[in-house]
Amino acid sequence: MIKIDLSDSPFFDEMLMADGKHRSHYQAYWQWLQQADQQAVQRKKEEAALLFHRVGITFNVYGEDGAERLIPFDSVPRIIPASEWQMLDRGICQRVQALNAFLHDIYHDQKILKAGIVPAEQVLANDQYQPCMQGIDLHPDTYAHIAGTDMVRGGDGEYYVLEDNLRTPSGVSYMMENRKMMMRLYPELFAEQRIAPVSRYPSHLLQTLRESTPVNDPTVVVLTPGRFNSAYFEHSFLAQQMGVELVESVDLFVKDGAVFMRTTAGPCKIDVIYRRIDDAFLDPLAFRADSMLGVPGLLSVYRSGGVVLANAIGTGVADDKSIYPYVPEMIRYYLAEDPILNNVPTWQCRKESDLSFVLANLEKMVVKEVHGAGGYGMLIGPTASKAEIERFRDLLRTRPENYIAQETLALSTCPTFVGNGLAPRHIDLRPFALTGAEIRLVPGGLTRVALAEGSLVVNSSQGGGTKDTWVLEENPTEDDAC
Repeated sequence: MIKIDLSDSPFFDEMLMADGKHRSHYQAYWQWLQQADQQAVQRKKEEAALLFHRVGITFNVYGEDGAERLIPFDSVPRIIPASEWQMLDRGICQRVQALNAFLHDIYHDQKILKAGIVPAEQVLANDQYQPCMQGIDLHPDTYAHIAGTDMVRGGDGEYYVLEDNLRTPSGVSYMMENRKMMMRLYPELFAEQRIAPVSRYPSHLLQTLRESTPVNDPTVVVLTPGRFNSAYFEHSFLAQQMGVELVESVDLFVKDGAVFMRTTAGPCKIDVIYRRIDDAFLDPLAFRADSMLGVPGLLSVYRSGGVVLANAIGTGVADDKSIYPYVPEMIRYYLAEDPILNNVPTWQCRKESDLSFVLANLEKMVVKEVHGAGGYGMLIGPTASKAEIERFRDLLRTRPENYIAQETLALSTCPTFVGNGLAPRHIDLRPFALTGAEIRLVPGGLTRVALAEGSLVVNSSQGGGTKDTWVLEENPTEDDAC
């Protein structure tokens, strides 16, 4: 019998209601849980860790001499009913469509800037804005082919978008490997209910990349910085799953207005590069001259339409945290629709009135660097020490434009295996949207879990783990496109 300690939790719990009864979409899992053996579950947890290590599902930790870690895996799934997923699917599709329209606009007519809806200085002076993309036409006006939308559920039970990831969003390999592991460890759970598959993601990704170019039967590659990158496992995993080559900069060269791959049979022309390298390192002739990760001359070929990069150069300006507050207005402006998904209430510290409010309420706020990622450069006011709060107070006064602040949401929890049973831990959700001829999402996404009691930081670099995400099907279909 598994001990379940979820008493008196003040947060919205994904599995249990306030009266201790399970939610209806957890019915089958709850019945299984009542009969599960604690020691057997622990043995399977150890088996999962061993298998993940054997397969090489690790990530490198920067600043720790290349140390590799396993991302802790929790076997209690996060379950989403079909109707709830349908709403999330529509909302994410709407958001990604608006963000792509925004990116095309700011690199062309800049209508939204001229209308004063988004301040021009926050775009044109943004570190992620790339003037070299101005006036460049992409096929078919798509900038963010792959997007990861971070979702959280607040204490009111409603979903909120926490941030958009449009540069090189990662984590989808862990989504797929988590599912494979759960099906191996607990096949009986999948036999009892209809859980939407995630295995189609690589074929959808390849289709999206092929649709990004007008070339018939294009050659696609995945460009990685190399094995010391924190997401190298994912780069190699996706290349293998799609059946395309994984390449590094030394494998590519530019000649006669095209990009070629070195092969034993001679040069092979490349049509689409799924790049997992940031803009600054892509081409040492155009960006950072000291980059050893990029391909000299790549930008020139890209600008002339000789190769497609996914995601496009310059997409980072749309996932900058200082731009995030304007996404609901982008949706209204470009789509003439009300947003389906809400933002988390956000204060822009560059604004004097917002800064005054944040400084007066710092112990209640989450403060983030506008270019920050991975859980670094953050202040979580309610759990911070007085010294940390005062340090951030000085940072905000010195460089207010470098920060935003948000309400500290009471993130939802999901039961998670801890030392001696189940206990609530805070979670988020990152679904992945693919934009080709249409926008496609596989049902679910990567659920990340803050394993430390009371922690709100789910990032793997900060000790977070992951869970399998189940979307229960009502009427399964082969077509999960928007």
